[in-house]
Amino acid sequence: MIIKSAEFQVSNTRTDKLPPPVLPEYAFIGRSNVGKSSLINMLVQKKGLAKTSQTPGKTQLINHFLINEDWQLVDLPGYGYAKTSRSNRHDWEKFIRYYLRNRENLQCVFTLIDSRLEPQKIDIEFCTWLGENGIPFVLVFTKADKQSRTKSDQNMAKFKKALTPIFEEVPQQFITSAETQEGRDELLSFIHDINQRFEKLDIK
Repeated sequence: MIIKSAEFQVSNTRTDKLPPPVLPEYAFIGRSNVGKSSLINMLVQKKGLAKTSQTPGKTQLINHFLINEDWQLVDLPGYGYAKTSRSNRHDWEKFIRYYLRNRENLQCVFTLIDSRLEPQKIDIEFCTWLGENGIPFVLVFTKADKQSRTKSDQNMAKFKKALTPIFEEVPQQFITSAETQEGRDELLSFIHDINQRFEKLDIK
C-alpha cells in the first residue's frame, strides 16, 4: 500500500462525536510511552501527524486520522501510567473500552508492546480483555532497533507463551521500529488486505 494522504480529522472524548462509521478503521493502543505516536508517524510517512512526547500518557483523546481518503487510523490514549488523576484515568479507560466494544467499523486493534521488555501484566490483562470481548487484535512489538533481534525474538516468544493458555490461537505478531521503518510494509499490507474485504455500512 502506498500512502498518498494522511490528514487529522478530529479529537474528542465523546462517542457521539466520532466520524460516521462508514470506512474501515484501525485503532492503535499500548502502554504509556510504548512509542505509539512515533510508529503512527512512520507508518503514514508524515512526521508530526501524531504528537510525540517524552511524557507518558500524553495522548488523552481519541484522535482520528483519514488515510488515503478511504480508511481511518485511530490513536487511542495509552493505558497504564499517566500524569493525571485517578478519576481522569478511570474516565479514559471507560471511554476507550466503550469505543472498542461498540465501534461498528473497527476492523482491528493494533496492540503495541515494547519489544525490550519481558511480558508485562498490564499488557497481558489488556489482551485478555480484548479476547473476552471478541475484539480482533494483533500484537505489534515496537522499538526493535533498541536491541538485538535475538533479544526481541526471545521477548516475543515469551509473550506468546504467556497468551497461549488464554487463547486458542495467539493473534498475529509484527516486529517494528519507528527509526528503521522495520515492519512498515507488513503492517500496511495487513491493513490493505482487510480493506479489500470491507463492506461499507449504510448510514441513514
